[in-house]
Amino acid sequence: MEKIRLLRITTVPISLHVLLRGQFRYMLAHGFDVHTMSAPGKETQDVLQEGAKHHVVPMTRKITPLQDLVCLWQMIRIMRQTRPHIVHTHTPKAGLLGMLAAWLCRVPVRMHTVAGLPLMEATGIKRAILEIAEKVTYACAHRVYPNAGGLKDFIEQSLRVSPRKLTIIGRGSTNGIDTSVFKRTPVMAAEAVAIRQRYGIQPEDVVFSFVGRIVRDKGIGELIRAFRRLSDTSSERLFLLLIGSFEQDLDPLTPEDYAFLQQDPRVILAGFQNDVKPWIMASDVFVFPSYREGFPNVVMQACCLEVPSVVSDINGCNEIIRQGETGLIVKPKDAEALYTGMHRLMRDVTLRQAFSVAAREYVVANFDQQYVWTALREEYYRQVAHQKVPLLGASA
Repeated sequence: MEKIRLLRITTVPISLHVLLRGQFRYMLAHGFDVHTMSAPGKETQDVLQEGAKHHVVPMTRKITPLQDLVCLWQMIRIMRQTRPHIVHTHTPKAGLLGMLAAWLCRVPVRMHTVAGLPLMEATGIKRAILEIAEKVTYACAHRVYPNAGGLKDFIEQSLRVSPRKLTIIGRGSTNGIDTSVFKRTPVMAAEAVAIRQRYGIQPEDVVFSFVGRIVRDKGIGELIRAFRRLSDTSSERLFLLLIGSFEQDLDPLTPEDYAFLQQDPRVILAGFQNDVKPWIMASDVFVFPSYREGFPNVVMQACCLEVPSVVSDINGCNEIIRQGETGLIVKPKDAEALYTGMHRLMRDVTLRQAFSVAAREYVVANFDQQYVWTALREEYYRQVAHQKVPLLGASA
């Protein structure tokens, strides 16, 4: 029996490394011949360490028609050489180009995962272009996989995609979470204490943390306004810990918000961290006020690390957090609602402790990584059988 050749495509390599970490090694261990594809980047080496055969195509995350045509041709050439049985794409640009190339090459199984849609926050001509791109992607795919129930509903209603073409893997999430790794340990607790000491944070001070791209549509503007109001009116010393990178060229903050984050001594800019665990644990409350998501890993990570969360009421977030049981859910794009949630957890230590325990239990029961990977592997087998992919012959 010939191995199933699987090609996974994302626009940039950090998505392969961070969002899909561990999946390639798992699929290799279960007999797949795994190939990956992305634009160049330093994370390519991390992908190669998992054993996948990596292909570089110079994709961009912006709308670049001429560059996109070059990338499309390169993808077609690579697919003709590697002859994958399955092409599975992620992220909007990789989805559009990868599914189109796979359709042109008549790849037997074409799958696309949706983990958040930029068009949800776009307007005018830009939204129209993004909608067309998504519809072309879905038309070229055999199956489309929203990674959250709310996202599935949006695709059905706003993009008019047949529910028969849409499937959620497991209970949601693209990669699940390794609950044995995202677990408090004495070593991580000591690292968290050292981080607080490094910035002069006392045990009685309250730290609010955020992990992700520091951009407008992550709700950073609302977070700043809520934090400033809390900090200016509270007797406690408060800190705002931001773990992630700015993207002022793609989704810029206002000049005022950017200046505040750069200049205010209560703000700690940790930048991108390969290991976010001790940084999240160094905080007392995790805040994630994003406008749109697929199924955010960082919220699951905070839950597993027993840091109570305030999240926006959007798909993904409201499927991980159970209102009033494992955390607080607040209206998106609403600084007042965010302030109220942050203020409640800042004041109520007993509630924070209750949320911490319940949140970890819920994520472990529903989103453990092995469960998600097994469900995905079974979906690969199901689609190969459904499309009647011939696998007899010499191994590739």
